[in-house]
Amino acid sequence: MHCHRTGFVSRLSLSSVSMLLVGVATCIVGETLAADAMGGSRRILVCGGRTAIVDITPDHPGGVVEWSWPAATREGWVLPDGNVLLALSKAASTPKGAAVEIKRAANGGADEIVWRYDGTQDEVNSIQKTPEGTYVLTEAGPNPRLVELAPDGSVKVEFSLACQKQNAHMQSRMARKQDDGTYLVPHLLDFAIIRYDAAGKELARIDTHVPGNAKVNSWPFTAISLADGGILAGLTNGNRVVEYGTDGNPRWEVTAADVDAAINDACGIQRLPSGNTMIASYRIGKDGVRLVEVSPEKKIVWKWQANVPNVHHFQVLAVDGTAVPWPPLR
Repeated sequence: MHCHRTGFVSRLSLSSVSMLLVGVATCIVGETLAADAMGGSRRILVCGGRTAIVDITPDHPGGVVEWSWPAATREGWVLPDGNVLLALSKAASTPKGAAVEIKRAANGGADEIVWRYDGTQDEVNSIQKTPEGTYVLTEAGPNPRLVELAPDGSVKVEFSLACQKQNAHMQSRMARKQDDGTYLVPHLLDFAIIRYDAAGKELARIDTHVPGNAKVNSWPFTAISLADGGILAGLTNGNRVVEYGTDGNPRWEVTAADVDAAINDACGIQRLPSGNTMIASYRIGKDGVRLVEVSPEKKIVWKWQANVPNVHHFQVLAVDGTAVPWPPLR
């Protein structure tokens, strides 16, 4: 394993500082070009080409950057203690992907990496910190797998994922350990959300094909357990979000057609305490709607339209100044 704890203070290289400045500049451009934040304020951790905590308000519709990290990311969390947990994309400094937990600087100090895992295959596609303090991640590659690690790097759980191996990038996304000790993993090209036990045995599977239309690429990216046992899923290239009942059948969905094409590659999603669903459109294009919040009646409640880097996943931290309780449904 390539996991270690470290007490060193992270140092930003000139290239990293440049990336950070570009991210801030991009945010400012978003305010002055095509920016729209309808329906109040949202404070959000955005992950993708830019990694930042952004405060989006009617006065600053492009978003004001509160904190940022100079790396592209697959996903991330602001943890209850304020630390930020990130799955880092492949890059020169992370050729096989990585995951880091960052203690954010206080009183003008420097951010500190307090935990790190370096990937061993092609990509690290998801990261989660459990209430017990362990880290759950998925790796894509010749041996797609889920690993749960103790803070000291020792392996608590490891098993192979039951997905195709021809396309590593499209093997899995946002894996989550559940309260009952099972693991819920979306598998894109397999059109499947699979529940595994700790030994890697498949316990249940949801088929994410669109009923009656197998040609729609409704690849699952996100799979969120709801209080009643249902599963809320973002279906990427299918441009839709679907809620499945306990029988595995769709019981609610919102598509691009319902929201004036504001959904384009539904990657990250989050169910908010209001019952609304926030959706990231990863491939929306320049000046497009990066995030759209939709009511159960499929009405647009809020949207973030700005010339900023695309959002792969996100965490809504506050709505109109009210913090979203932990754990977020994302």
